[in-house]
Amino acid sequence: MSKSPTITKVLRKCHSHCGFAIWLCVYCFLSTVGAFGQHNLDGVLDQKLQKILHREGFTGNVGSTLESRLGRKLDPQLAKLGQLLFFDTITGLNNDNTCAGCHSPTNGFGDTQSIAIGIDNNGIVGPHRRGPRNQRRTPMVVNTAFFPNLMWNSRFASLSDDPFDNHLGFIFPLPEGLTLSYLPHLLTAQAFIPPTERTEAAGFDFPGDNFAIRDEVLRRLNDVSAYRDLFGKSFPEVKDGAPITFDMFGAAIAEFEFTQVYANAPIDKFARGERGAMSEAQKRGAILFFGKAGCVQCHSVSGSSNEMFSDFKEHGVGIPQLSPLHTNVVYDGPGQNEDFGLEQNTGNSADRYLFRTSPLRNVALQPAFFHNGSFVSLEAAIRHHLNVFDSARNYEPRGLAADLKGPRGPLEPVLEKVDPLLATPPILSEAEIRDLTAFVRDGLLDESARPEKLRKFIPPSVPSGRPVLHFEGQDRRR
Repeated sequence: MSKSPTITKVLRKCHSHCGFAIWLCVYCFLSTVGAFGQHNLDGVLDQKLQKILHREGFTGNVGSTLESRLGRKLDPQLAKLGQLLFFDTITGLNNDNTCAGCHSPTNGFGDTQSIAIGIDNNGIVGPHRRGPRNQRRTPMVVNTAFFPNLMWNSRFASLSDDPFDNHLGFIFPLPEGLTLSYLPHLLTAQAFIPPTERTEAAGFDFPGDNFAIRDEVLRRLNDVSAYRDLFGKSFPEVKDGAPITFDMFGAAIAEFEFTQVYANAPIDKFARGERGAMSEAQKRGAILFFGKAGCVQCHSVSGSSNEMFSDFKEHGVGIPQLSPLHTNVVYDGPGQNEDFGLEQNTGNSADRYLFRTSPLRNVALQPAFFHNGSFVSLEAAIRHHLNVFDSARNYEPRGLAADLKGPRGPLEPVLEKVDPLLATPPILSEAEIRDLTAFVRDGLLDESARPEKLRKFIPPSVPSGRPVLHFEGQDRRR
């Protein structure tokens, strides 16, 4: 790459061509610098960001490592079966919800709501979904193949901090505990849980424990000849007459989720050498993210973070406590209007109000932010980090559904648990906030994960013959 002209050379050129004294050649000087200045600026930003990414060990290649870490090729046939199960309400004993009801392809296979709506819904997936709310916003499924733990309170986790490694076990709340540790990947084990969740899929009418619920789901699947045929294509024992098992169910769901890796954002392309993949604002925002703004301290990319922009640890972020007017969950606290977060998992009051750092890849696809979706603007969520106490104390529920604008849970106890990293945040200018937002919104977005791309996964029908939930904007599928 050729060097930009030095000031001395430019001025000498001006004097030579214009015939005037050097100090009179200002116009010519500025014109020449204007032609080269942007290139020079980009070069400085490129070099600085390149050094930062090298320091953080960020390669931009994590998406291409899936099959090598699985130790095998993906199975398209099994993934297709998992896709059909993902959208079929046969797996929910309440008969009105399935994985896709809360993990919508219109939002990166994440929630369309600030706080999820599971059972007793109106059959719609999108902004007009109605029904009793659960406790938290549903996270996105995309890229979960690389997550060492799952859920807002990390209650599903690989004890080795590696979802591909079960040698230390996969831990779940009881009654499962460590019993699913024989499975090859955390997602394969996690697939055992959603059908048993009463508020999400199972409902409250069916008697019995988690094992009884799973047995009933299997009875339903085994009674559908179309599902037996499909399972038989991937599992010869089913073709030979053996029953479908939950190990098979989990393998199919996980295989579909393995196909939902979207980690080819501008930052990845830049790290691989495509210097033009990021805008100047995104580059400046990235430098802030990894430097002055301090975001990377929690939204990390190295080690077990797998370049997912999360340390997968729990922190207090001072989020106002929403209390839905219509819910099927008994909230925490004496007023039943609090969410104790990690404490629900550990039983330790020191963990109260702590929630796992949200991975930031494709965050632009979310309609809301934080564990309870209390902020519906990414910029507002970023600004909250920069002044947690004032933001929380002056919070107004702008843009939320009417049933989330009622009385809120206590705030000051939440603020007492704010992470020290946020207690004295950096001071950013308005221009810096715009750049930081540009990086998080656009620099981390894989264009292949946009709704118009993911709608293709909505099947026109499912093997059970049940109606597929209606996804708003479904007519725009490609």
